[in-house]
Amino acid sequence: MTSNYSHLIHIRDHSELVLYELIPDVVWIFDLDKHGWWWGNSAALRFWGLEQLTQLIDKDLSGDTQGAKDRTAQTFELAAQNGLTVDPWTTYPNGKPKTLYMRHRAVLVGPNKHRAIIAYVNEEVNLGDTPENLLLVEAMRYTSVLVTSFTFEGEPIVENPAATQAYKHLSRTDLVDNHSFFSSRFLDPSEGKRVLETAIAQKGGQWTCEVMTSAGIRKHTLDLRITRHPLTGDFLLLMSEYDVSPLHAALDQARQAQEQLRQLAHYDAVTGIPSLHYLLAKEAELVETAKSNESLLAVLYLDLDGFKQVNDNFGHEAGNQVLTNIANRLSVIAQGKGQVVRIGGDEFILWLDGINQRQEICRIAEEIVAKVQQPIALADALDPVVMSVSVGIAYYPDHGDSLEALIQAADNAMYQVKHQGKCAAREA
Repeated sequence: MTSNYSHLIHIRDHSELVLYELIPDVVWIFDLDKHGWWWGNSAALRFWGLEQLTQLIDKDLSGDTQGAKDRTAQTFELAAQNGLTVDPWTTYPNGKPKTLYMRHRAVLVGPNKHRAIIAYVNEEVNLGDTPENLLLVEAMRYTSVLVTSFTFEGEPIVENPAATQAYKHLSRTDLVDNHSFFSSRFLDPSEGKRVLETAIAQKGGQWTCEVMTSAGIRKHTLDLRITRHPLTGDFLLLMSEYDVSPLHAALDQARQAQEQLRQLAHYDAVTGIPSLHYLLAKEAELVETAKSNESLLAVLYLDLDGFKQVNDNFGHEAGNQVLTNIANRLSVIAQGKGQVVRIGGDEFILWLDGINQRQEICRIAEEIVAKVQQPIALADALDPVVMSVSVGIAYYPDHGDSLEALIQAADNAMYQVKHQGKCAAREA
C-alpha cells in the first residue's frame, strides 16, 4: 500500500531554511530516500565537528545497519501521521556515543520530493550509572519482534520499527466500527476486542490469532503483559508479536500428510471403501459396545466366485471396475446397519452391529448373494459380467471374543460354502 504524503510541507531548496540559522539549538534535515543529511544549521555542524555544510551532506553512512534505516523510516511514518515525534536517539559525533532527545517532523525535500525528517535536538540525556537501560531500548528498536505498548482502551503509546512497518497501513480512518487501534490489527476486530478485555482481566496472557498486516494476513502469537508508564505511572499493556505463519503452515502440511497416510492405510485404493486396517482400528470400540450393550455383532466374510476369470478374460482394469461396483452395492446394503471393508483381492468383510436378530442377519446375507449376481456392465466389453459370492457368518461372542477370531470363524464358514457349490451364505 502506497502512503499519501501530500499533506506534508515541501521544502524545495536550502534558501527556505535561512531562519533556522537564528536558532541556537541543533537542527538538521535527514533525507530518507538518499539516506544521508540534506541540510544542517551552524549548531548542527558544530555538533558534528564540521566546518562546512557539504561535509555534513557528504558524510559516509554506508556502514549504517538495516535496523538503523528501519528506525529512521519508522520515525518518518509516525511523524507523518502524528505531526511530531519526541524520543531519545543515540548519535556518534567524533565516534563517541551521545544520547539526545529529539523532536522530529516529517517533510518532503528537493525537486523529487524525497521523504525527510527535520530533527530538533531537545536536550541531552543523562544516562547516569545505568547505560544498560539504553541497551534494552536499542534492542527493542532493532529486533524483528513486533513490540507495542497500549493503553487499556487499546490506543498505542509507543511501538518499535518492526511494529510500525507491519501496521503502517492503519490510520484513524481505517478503524472498523469504532474499534480501537489494538482491535483493528486483527483480521476479526471483534476477536481483538475480546483479547484486549481478557488480557486486562487476567493481567496478561498469550494468544495466537490472525492479524491483518501491511504484508497481508499473518498468524501471530501475541504475548501480552501488564506494565506501567515510566512517567505517569498509568497501567499499560505491553504486547510482543511473533510471526508464526511459517510454523503453522508447516503444521498444516504435516497434518495433511498425516491424513493422507491415514487414508492410504485405512482405505482401499481401488474401491475407495475402508480396508482391513480400518476394521482392526475399530475392534475395541465394536467389541466393547457389543459387550456392554449385550447387542449382536455379526461378521460376514465374502469371497467372489470366479473373479480370476474376469481378470484373465478382460484385464485388471475390468477387474477393478467389478470390485468397485460390488463394493458400492455392499455399501448400500450396509448403510445404517454396519460397514463393509475390502481385505484384499476379491474378498470383503461386512460387519453388522445395528441389528439384534440373527434372522435379519441371514436375510441380509441372502440379499448380498442376490445383489452381487446382478449384471455388471464393463466399459470395454460387449456383454455384462455376472458374478456370484460365497458368504460365511460369525457372531460375537458365540464364535469368538475378538475380531480376529470372528473373521477366522466366518472365513471357515465361507470355505464350506465354496466346497458345497458356492453362491450361498452359511453361519459358522
